[in-house]
Amino acid sequence: MLFLVTSVGMATAQQKQKAIETVKINTPTVQCESCKNRIERYMSHEEGVQSVKVDFKKHVTTVKYYTDRTNVENIKTGIANAGYDADNVTANPESYAKLPTCCKKPEDGGGMAKEKKN
Repeated sequence: MLFLVTSVGMATAQQKQKAIETVKINTPTVQCESCKNRIERYMSHEEGVQSVKVDFKKHVTTVKYYTDRTNVENIKTGIANAGYDADNVTANPESYAKLPTCCKKPEDGGGMAKEKKN
């Protein structure tokens, strides 16, 4: 009897474990610490996202997510809704317009100030 209860308990526990995947998404318009913080904060509220790490120097965002609650396309759309390009998904124009100047693309007058060389 004890074996039966233990077996059922283990089977139930295995079913409750959710599949977690990790995806790396190119985020070419992420330029600074402010961009990093904005995406990480925004994505932390997205359904199914376990963790987000933005490397603004390499322009890559790494996301761990529950496969039964979201997918890669939803994650890319979430990043775009925060105002940034994500692989093949272009930033939401309204969100992009609200970004601070330093977080906008250089062709739009944004980007980090470059130091002058003597």
